[in-house]
Amino acid sequence: MTTTIAPPVREVLLDCVRTATAAPSLHNSQPWKFQVRGGRVDVYADPSRRLHVLDPDGREQLMSVGAAVFTLRLAIRNSGYRSDFTLFPEADEPGLVARVIVTRPSPVTRSAEALAAAVPHRHTNRWPFAQIPVPRVALDRLRDAARREGAVLATANPAGRDAVLRLARFADAELRRRPGYRDELARWTGGSVRNDGVPLRAAGPWDALEYVPMRDFTEASAQQRTGEPFEPYPTILVLATDGDRRVDGVRAGQALQRVLLTATWQDLATTPISQPVEVPSVRRLLIEPGSGLFAQMILRVGYGRGAEGSPRRPLSEVLLPSRPGDTARRRWSE
Repeated sequence: MTTTIAPPVREVLLDCVRTATAAPSLHNSQPWKFQVRGGRVDVYADPSRRLHVLDPDGREQLMSVGAAVFTLRLAIRNSGYRSDFTLFPEADEPGLVARVIVTRPSPVTRSAEALAAAVPHRHTNRWPFAQIPVPRVALDRLRDAARREGAVLATANPAGRDAVLRLARFADAELRRRPGYRDELARWTGGSVRNDGVPLRAAGPWDALEYVPMRDFTEASAQQRTGEPFEPYPTILVLATDGDRRVDGVRAGQALQRVLLTATWQDLATTPISQPVEVPSVRRLLIEPGSGLFAQMILRVGYGRGAEGSPRRPLSEVLLPSRPGDTARRRWSE
């Protein structure tokens, strides 16, 4: 006698895709598309939403898509199913980043419930944090979260912290001199009626101590950016992988989202600091050359005031048709 396991109904997977769109992305560009077919979800990178000035090789876009893939996997797990995933499953479709296939029903674990509950509360916090040390046990949980997704998360010691932030300030200045930087920033600075980009209410102040470099999302607007003193001794983490291929970018994105959600359920605020990894000469200095690791993202963590979330596109804008033979499937891999 053969037992056939029915996949979840389409509505369940659509809810999981909707949850996946809450993932973080560079400038809240939301550079993903999803296609639901039976018990599988294909996740694509949307080339029209890549930031060519900051991310010319598409590494950060793959991280963003990877964060969405992890959130999708988590949502499926929280719906009472297990899943398997394959990265870049079809060689002739480079835009198809991941295929997530539901495998079987399974009771929801407390850890999955906790991470899933954190999804709507995870927001990039661009405000000053309290001068309260992050407990070692909390940092251990963050390191374990990265390890579970095949990445390494290291806490910078005081000298390393100062060096990383010094490099971040240098990289920020270098990026501002890049041709097209301000135009690209203006495109992704959201207004009140947009469903993507960074709204001005989420932009945050600049650090009056000029220590922590915060990207200025207000410079393309008439809004005056205020200054506030940030914490003088921030906790800085470096997320790294043991390779730097496309698959490693996706892996880093999955690890980043697990780390961010683990921080959120511990009531920690988080700020990805991406400027140092957007300047190749600076990125190479973030990790010891002999370590065999590649820096993928810098994170600032701590205890801070609540931060508002950025808008999200509706499901209708990120869902591809699932009809057999639909040509839209290839269009997004071009």
